[in-house]
Amino acid sequence: MKPATVDDYIAQSPEEVRPILEKIRATIRRAAPKATERISYRMPAFFQDGVLVYIGAFKNHIGLYPPVCGDEALEAEVAPYEGEKGNLRFPLDRPIPYGLIGRIVKSHVRENAARAAAKASTARSRRSGTRSRG
Repeated sequence: MKPATVDDYIAQSPEEVRPILEKIRATIRRAAPKATERISYRMPAFFQDGVLVYIGAFKNHIGLYPPVCGDEALEAEVAPYEGEKGNLRFPLDRPIPYGLIGRIVKSHVRENAARAAAKASTARSRRSGTRSRG
């Protein structure tokens, strides 16, 4: 059954994975308290000025999307977890790096805020530029 909420997604996950998903969710909430959550692409997704992260529970790992880019130190730290296309895979047979997940989310919050500010600045410039021509 397709989950309608993040709670549904967690409830439909294997019993042994539910506490991990709840802890990841709490980690994301601490890192991005203003983020909203919803189901997107049938996975929990967290948004703040755009997508922060998606999480997915799979048979042998927890997936985290999108890839980390633009922060060399963070990219080096996540390298052992990289899967296809740079998306992250946290194996269920190893400790989940919750602190790293929190830093990834904070990095995405900063990136999204900078992108939103730049977009707003461009929009203001366009509006003020069109008014002065009239």
